[in-house]
Amino acid sequence: MSAEPLAADYRTLIANSQSLIIASSSELGTAEVSYAPFLEYQNTYYIYVSQLARHTGNMLRQSQASIMFIEPEAEAVNPFARRRLVFECAVGEIDKLQAAYAQLLDMLQDRFGETVTVLRSLADFHLLALTPLRGQYVAGFGKAFTIDVENGILLPANH
Repeated sequence: MSAEPLAADYRTLIANSQSLIIASSSELGTAEVSYAPFLEYQNTYYIYVSQLARHTGNMLRQSQASIMFIEPEAEAVNPFARRRLVFECAVGEIDKLQAAYAQLLDMLQDRFGETVTVLRSLADFHLLALTPLRGQYVAGFGKAFTIDVENGILLPANH
């Protein structure tokens, strides 16, 4: 399979997902994993998360996280070779005073409905932008690719 159909394949994996898996690091360097619903907009992933969640503090402190999209187990041919996409991301907060803040929350609300309406009224929620710096897509056994995040092109993983 050439890289072009695989590029469409990893984009389909994202399009078919409503949440992403987050890996972050605590103040003590402990790895922590979580998830959050997301909005993809202009090659950035936006999440609206509570400061009560450990991953929020981790990401705000470290300004980085890894995110993963993974093929559902029920769709996988082999559990050892599930399709998966991982991005190492820079993390930044969208301040409530920024013009994009309300627009992005409106888009999240369009995607997820009334839950976002309720969350918007809570003071402990932060809108975070996760911008991919590096990526890897695994399409199965022996099918690992590095993603050129500037243009979405797949390159052999040993590149």
